[in-house]
Amino acid sequence: MSEFQRITESASHYRHLEQMTIAELVQHINEEDTKVPQAVAKAMPHIEKLVTAVSEKMLDGGRLFYLGAGTSGRLGILDASECPPTYGVPQGLVIGIIAGGDKAIREAVEFAEDSNEEGWNDLQRFNITDKDFVIGLAASGTTPYVIGALQHCRQNGISTGSICCNPNAPVSAAADYPVEVVVGPEFVTGSTRMKSGTAQKLVLNMVSTAAMIQLGRVEDNQMVNMQLSNEKLVDRGIRMVMNRLGTNDYTEAKNLLLTHGSVKKVLLAVTKEPA
Repeated sequence: MSEFQRITESASHYRHLEQMTIAELVQHINEEDTKVPQAVAKAMPHIEKLVTAVSEKMLDGGRLFYLGAGTSGRLGILDASECPPTYGVPQGLVIGIIAGGDKAIREAVEFAEDSNEEGWNDLQRFNITDKDFVIGLAASGTTPYVIGALQHCRQNGISTGSICCNPNAPVSAAADYPVEVVVGPEFVTGSTRMKSGTAQKLVLNMVSTAAMIQLGRVEDNQMVNMQLSNEKLVDRGIRMVMNRLGTNDYTEAKNLLLTHGSVKKVLLAVTKEPA
């Protein structure tokens, strides 16, 4: 294995950013951003292994935990929080944990990521077991909060994955299913909220979406289990019901949807078949 390089901290390919016009700034940021999906594509074999392992655990009744600090932690919380409304799964099936607690979602908490023990302590508050799966998120791949937690998970027979943006990173060594998306130097040197954050978001989209599909929370290409939490989603659900039942009666479809609570439950009630 080659020596670990912290590419996320290496110097930007661009100099004297303060002298650039706005047009130049946004053009160069966009140029860098186009490199992200290419880097994700190179990691696809490892992403597939991670998603497969996550799906198997969740199909067996386990939970999925995301654990990270700073931007990485916030991205995990974002992905976890969107699973219940999008797929109708219960709160607590996908859980995002950030170093420094809820306060750290909105503002930086100094030195929260530097403890090797606190990540594991945070996981234990959720009574984690070997039925669950933990994904450590660390752009640099060196965050003690994440690495320590994954090491404790391994000692306790808990399956783990990781997502980082440096090759041969320490966090990868601590994970059973590591994913390394090497996006190169950031536009602003070391600002991993940029390309590295985008890369992590793309991988998280794959993890949760593919897992929810495996759990049967999607029918065809539609969110038949979504929560009806606003008028836009109610309208979307009504049109899904109309399409699936072959009716043009908006009022009837709305009554069915609101009575049963989800598109899937409407289809189960009306057709007596699985949606």
